[in-house]
Amino acid sequence: MVPTEIIISILGIVLIVLNVTFAVTIIFFERRDIGSTWAWLLVLFFIPLLGFFIYIFFGRLIKSNNFYQVDEERRHEYAKHVDDQLTELDAHEGLFAHDPLLSKYRRLARLNLSSTNALVTYHNAIQVIHDGEQKFEALFHDIEIATQEINIQYYIIQNDSLGQALIEALTRRAKEGVKVRLLYDAVGSRGLRRSYFKQLLAHGGEVKSFFPSRLGINFRVNNRNHRKLCIIDGDIGYIGGFNVGNEYLGTNRQFGYWRDVHLRMRGEAVRELLERFLLDWNRAVPTKHRAEKEDFLWPTSLLETSRSPVQIVTSGPNSSTEHLKNMLVKMITEAKETIYIQTPYFIPDASFLDACRNALMSGTKIRLMIPNKPDHMFVYWATYTNAAELVRYGAEVYTYEGGFLHAKTLVIDGEVASIGTTNIDARSFRLNFEISALVYDEVVAQSVIDAFNRDLACADRLTIERYETRTKWIRFKESVSRLLSPIL
Repeated sequence: MVPTEIIISILGIVLIVLNVTFAVTIIFFERRDIGSTWAWLLVLFFIPLLGFFIYIFFGRLIKSNNFYQVDEERRHEYAKHVDDQLTELDAHEGLFAHDPLLSKYRRLARLNLSSTNALVTYHNAIQVIHDGEQKFEALFHDIEIATQEINIQYYIIQNDSLGQALIEALTRRAKEGVKVRLLYDAVGSRGLRRSYFKQLLAHGGEVKSFFPSRLGINFRVNNRNHRKLCIIDGDIGYIGGFNVGNEYLGTNRQFGYWRDVHLRMRGEAVRELLERFLLDWNRAVPTKHRAEKEDFLWPTSLLETSRSPVQIVTSGPNSSTEHLKNMLVKMITEAKETIYIQTPYFIPDASFLDACRNALMSGTKIRLMIPNKPDHMFVYWATYTNAAELVRYGAEVYTYEGGFLHAKTLVIDGEVASIGTTNIDARSFRLNFEISALVYDEVVAQSVIDAFNRDLACADRLTIERYETRTKWIRFKESVSRLLSPIL
């Protein structure tokens, strides 16, 4: 029988070898920012055994080589559209000559085109929705009148009355012969069971989860598909922050009223939403069952009289570039007068904070609103301390007291607005699959600003004097949260 001391020694050596292996991997083979690298090294070396498992579940990066397995012909086709727009933009022709905002912000448009192939769509009609009741009333109405196809994707679908109502509505349409595809995130919707969709599946609906668990274990728990999309009959598209659950209707006592933003759109941008859905859908199904582009219903009619330029911008852990963060930083640097930001989490990296500081010192006004109700404690205190940092440079920072603020918006100079699923933190910038609509439209931008101003009626201003009165316990929680912020 092998002595216990020898077994312990062998396990210790194995543990040290594994820790060193992961440390070398993090330093030499994974492209991380310095803060994240040091955070993971500290985790591995200061909590060796637990740190090993934390890294396995939360630390591994995704290989980015053709993650979505797009065939060469389709890649070439899309690349040609992008190249055509880049040529038009650089020559200051076409849309970029005739539309004043596209002309003014052509460098911003070019960044998105060259970075993440975000085509500029022009003929769009956009409705901005700020309220959960209004959003789901519109969505359920559009589902009920669907005649051919519904493609729907959410990070969270709760097994409550709203979630059940959605599945029942989709099932009714499937019974009538409408093609229904439903995609949800395995971590965000971890409470769902296959039996939940029994009737929908029985009537021809298709249901898939993104990065599902294998044998009860999910090794991609840290890489979540945070996107919320719905494309109906290739004609109507939804994108924004609302998930599916009663709390998003403001019925949860802990959070109270839920303030969020969603877009309902028609026009050319719907095609881009469907392109993104198709990629995620095919990533979630077995290779032999992958859908072809021809299997989907694509927009055919143009809204010639509607002019609302939109770029659909995506980012995810499969990319070595933080596309959405770069877009937001570029927006901040482009702003000349005002920047309005609403976000539930404000844990930016140094480059984002520097952009904000530079804007403030250059005379651009920043108005930032964050919630005053935490849904994740460490995230809340890291948000609070980062917001206070901008106050020192002259930003107007407000804490929303009317419920929970979940809106993810950034508006510059009352002309261009980013609206989508992207929080201002490392998770959205590097770890999650995210999507945002960049809208070059003063009416849409003003709608978001008007909602911000209405929210001021139930918000308190964060001043340096107020911030300095926090207790030693709160200061301790802030310090811990700041230390953990690169991996939150």
